[in-house]
Amino acid sequence: MAVLTRDQPACRKKILHACLAVSLLLFSGGRDLVAQGSSKEYQVKAAFLYNFFQFVKWPPESFPQAQAPLVIGIIGEDPFGGSLEQIVRGEKVNNHPMVIQHYHQPSDIKVCHVLFVSQSENKRVKEVLAEMKSRNILTVSDIDGFVRDGGIIRFVTENNKIRFQINAEAARAAHLTISSKLLQAAERN
Repeated sequence: MAVLTRDQPACRKKILHACLAVSLLLFSGGRDLVAQGSSKEYQVKAAFLYNFFQFVKWPPESFPQAQAPLVIGIIGEDPFGGSLEQIVRGEKVNNHPMVIQHYHQPSDIKVCHVLFVSQSENKRVKEVLAEMKSRNILTVSDIDGFVRDGGIIRFVTENNKIRFQINAEAARAAHLTISSKLLQAAERN
């Protein structure tokens, strides 16, 4: 397994600034974030999930129809507290509307492009990843060891900063093309 971990501060800052800008724009206007039940950490992670669509290409067979929705799935408990739904509401990427799906079992997942594996799935993360193996799904989580176990992107929070690791081999197995900009922004282990 090759976990890409190049340290490119300028590229990482650019991606982080883009994510934070989206977060600030979407959540400004006097809304009480605490009242929405979403922590700032997961608001930023939600912005990252949204922005990953700009840096990842899915094979054409991932879309059953030309304007089929881009599906962000969450398996397990939803840690985003509504912030992810707010970010994608009304958004389109390459004429694909964005939708959120919630799953309880890996077998429930039919069409999905990005799957966030919640901390509540820690005990069965290997089962979830085995079910997603070789499917065109960008798997993302903040569970320890996620990329080592075959996940594609793992969020890492250190010193109040959110970074990520990328498992390039798992991305290739899923037939996903990850932009070099995103690969360069991946954290060093």
